[in-house]
Amino acid sequence: MPTVASSQSSTETDWVSRFADDVIAESERRAPGKPVVVASGLSPSGPIHLGNLREVMTPHLVADEIRRRGYTVRHLISWDDYDRYRKVPNGVEGVDDSWQEHIGKPLTSVPAPAGSAYPSWAEHFKAAMTQALDELGVEYDGISQTEQYLAGTYREQILHAMRHRADIDAVLDRYRTKKDGTAGTKGGKKPQQKKVDEAELEAAEGSGAADEDDGSSNAAGYFPYKPYCGNCEKDLTVVTAYDDATTELSYTCSACDFTETVRLNEFNRGKLVWKVDWPMRWAYEGVIFEPSGVDHSSPGSSFVVGGQIVREVFDGVQPIGPMYAFVGISGMAKMSSSKGGVPTPADALKIMEAPLLRWLYARRKPNQSFKIAFDQEIQRLYDEWDSLARKVADGTVLPADAAAYARAIGTAAGELPSTPRPLPYRTLASVADITAGAEDQTLRILSELDPENPLTSLDEARPRLDRAESWITTQVPAEARTIVRDEPDKELLGSLDEQGRESLRLLLEGLDSHWSLDGLTTLVYGVPKVLEGLEPDAKPTPELKVAQRSFFALLYRLLVGRDTGPRLPTLLLAVGADRVRTLLGA
Repeated sequence: MPTVASSQSSTETDWVSRFADDVIAESERRAPGKPVVVASGLSPSGPIHLGNLREVMTPHLVADEIRRRGYTVRHLISWDDYDRYRKVPNGVEGVDDSWQEHIGKPLTSVPAPAGSAYPSWAEHFKAAMTQALDELGVEYDGISQTEQYLAGTYREQILHAMRHRADIDAVLDRYRTKKDGTAGTKGGKKPQQKKVDEAELEAAEGSGAADEDDGSSNAAGYFPYKPYCGNCEKDLTVVTAYDDATTELSYTCSACDFTETVRLNEFNRGKLVWKVDWPMRWAYEGVIFEPSGVDHSSPGSSFVVGGQIVREVFDGVQPIGPMYAFVGISGMAKMSSSKGGVPTPADALKIMEAPLLRWLYARRKPNQSFKIAFDQEIQRLYDEWDSLARKVADGTVLPADAAAYARAIGTAAGELPSTPRPLPYRTLASVADITAGAEDQTLRILSELDPENPLTSLDEARPRLDRAESWITTQVPAEARTIVRDEPDKELLGSLDEQGRESLRLLLEGLDSHWSLDGLTTLVYGVPKVLEGLEPDAKPTPELKVAQRSFFALLYRLLVGRDTGPRLPTLLLAVGADRVRTLLGA
């Protein structure tokens, strides 16, 4: 029996450990001695966004904890690439209305967006997510549903579902609604809900729950299987006859009027409808744990219906797993790969390091919503992350916070890459803003932050520096960027009263002796205190804070021509002592 290798236990306030306890116990009850199976499902119908990432990160974190305890775990990610192409998403580069002609085809039969290096729509959008998962350290077994269906892997399950189609129909009928909204009749069918994160429903036009029906129902009866047309490849087909003994199936296509009769025991060009497909896979794979979006808490949802179908039809057991909540976005100036939609993990990893992104998912329980910052809030988020690292280092961290940190910085396989000198993100962003990426200037400024322990190479500040530079260039609007003045503002300098001129004199007089980040911080906050006859380290009063703000605004106007800007100590270092003297009228 594996031993508990992890330092975590169910006695701590750590949601991951508690789920790991439950999953191990359930796995030993259902399938003793076999690998623990957890699962996720992703549809490459368009950019796979940060809400979808919770579908992966929740079981990943649980699986990783189980691995740390010495168990063998399989984290399955089913790529639902055999799903139908439902809608042309807005704003995807290289895609126009001509893609409408592909609606109804499998995602793997739809061409990739113009200019893509990949052979199909599905492969194009899978690729970006696969790269992001690799960077995030997610270990998984990827399963292409196109490959599974076309290989006949589920043939026995399909034939079983067709034999039990009346039982499936009876389960679905409990949740169907008539046009007047009453339940329990076949008057109308409730639009099917494909498994998605609520953030997608809230924010991504055209990429939410599936609107396909739950099977073919006509004079010939109900059928839970949809063939893809042998002529036009679309799933706009209706099964018109089926013989259980011979497995002979006939269908017609409403898109091209094609008709065909095939034997289902040797025919692979089709799939079970979603509300049958999902529970079938639970039973086939022996899934113990799989989360789902909060939309599945409603009656008639795929998870609720699937729980009955897996038990009553496939003699299986529904996975345990939480409903996960919204993942929101805090500001995004540009959409890069997900223009017109919500941002993807790849977008986030351009502006933040992988451990920070992992931490956002690890520190919140699945049923707690949270936001991922693309605006100025990312600076505060990094401050919080660095503070947590210091608490871990000095032993003052709370157990649950320590667990989330450990899960963020690495996995059972080892630690993720990190920045050797993790300088404050807001400082790096300010420097990148001012230098516009000039490496010699950037190194000069960063080496002067701490003269006693100077940075000798920009590699010491990477990859965090690269992420901060990317944030400045992709998320900060051009009008908010910092442009240092070329010439002194003689008019403003000439209009200063005696106190204004004295404040500049005191600052310039102290530049050389305070030329470090900490020193300049002391200097710029201390000048207004000295003007009031106080010591530089005196505690500020409300009146003094007003004077400080006035002094800071003066410096910003003289240096960058507006009332605000990057933190002044960083700005002064970036501008350089000689240029500061020139712009301040020395």
